[in-house]
Amino acid sequence: MPQTARWTDLVPHRSWLLSEADGLLRFFEASVIDPKGGFFTLDRQGNPREAEAFRALHDTTRLVHCFALAELMGRPGAGVIVEHGLDFLRQAHRDPHLGGFAWLADTTGNRSGRKTAYGHAFVLLAASTAQLAGHDSSDILKEVTEVIDTRFWEEGPGAVTEEFELDWTPLPDYRGQNCNMHMTEALMAAYEATGKVGYLQKAERIAALIIHRHARAYDWRVVEHFTADWRPDTTYDGDPMFRPAGITPGHGLEWVRLLVQLYRTGGGSQDWMIEAARGLFARATQDGWDKENGGLVYTTDFNGAPLVAERYWWPVCEGIGAAHALRGLDDGAEDWYRRFWDFAATRLIDRPHGGWFPQLDATGAPSEDPFFGKPDLYHALQACLVPLWPVEGSVARHLLGRA
Repeated sequence: MPQTARWTDLVPHRSWLLSEADGLLRFFEASVIDPKGGFFTLDRQGNPREAEAFRALHDTTRLVHCFALAELMGRPGAGVIVEHGLDFLRQAHRDPHLGGFAWLADTTGNRSGRKTAYGHAFVLLAASTAQLAGHDSSDILKEVTEVIDTRFWEEGPGAVTEEFELDWTPLPDYRGQNCNMHMTEALMAAYEATGKVGYLQKAERIAALIIHRHARAYDWRVVEHFTADWRPDTTYDGDPMFRPAGITPGHGLEWVRLLVQLYRTGGGSQDWMIEAARGLFARATQDGWDKENGGLVYTTDFNGAPLVAERYWWPVCEGIGAAHALRGLDDGAEDWYRRFWDFAATRLIDRPHGGWFPQLDATGAPSEDPFFGKPDLYHALQACLVPLWPVEGSVARHLLGRA
């Protein structure tokens, strides 16, 4: 099909993206606030799911981040949701005695789970975006930065360790790339919120370790799991949601956008980042795209053969951002951008109820486990907003007119 313009150059497509973002925000804002504190998780119809006393840290923080973006877009009521989430971070997830933020918290002050680098990355992201949106989240930003620096950061390799027990007892035998990938996004957001170059330097060191060193050595497949001394653990098989065995092509695509943003935020001096972004994109689309049914398989082995063939929503969201980031750098980026959106629009967006189906089975029907209901706003909202601007800073930075 002949292409006369990039979709994102077309006013109707940009309006469609904003309309989809509006629909997502409407779906979540209608029911997500728990008057007792924190946020509900939602079922397929958008109603609060029952019998969930504890709230997960990444759910709290991602909603704060997303509605801070909505506030920067001028959405009435968004700031109220942001403050509601910040209050729950301070009063429930935050450990007032030992410091840090617990993975699970309820509305009565009980905490459970562990203290994870993944969760603290999203605390840093939420506090940074809220600060940019005009909220005084400096206390959270200061505290989580100190915790990351003193508890999680490992200066030798230049990355964060994975997790601790609630009392900071070390859990030393595992290192993971997923928390480091999200920490890279959060560190760039903190740099934008504060201007402190140390955040950016940490992001660059993480990228150098995870991508320049390890992904390059594995033909641009992003190694997920490592031993304590940062040797790839190719036989690891852990949690199916956060630590699945093998390679996760969606993470390769997520790194594409982060690398392009990091390259440009850092002044464009590290050309390996663009080379890596191209390599990661080619590898992830070759290994991950289901050529018969569309969508991206969740995981593959180290030769690119599918391990978990279910198609999840978030890799397609990240594919959209990656393809957009590579426009002008990769001749096939526009074709992939359209392909990802075609799949999302026809298979993942739930038109009758709102939101996106989180996963599809082998037949293409919505399925559940490990994801239930409508669990996330973060990935889908960013898929709608990221393409509206060049990847030369975060969405928040563009909304502020600083990029």
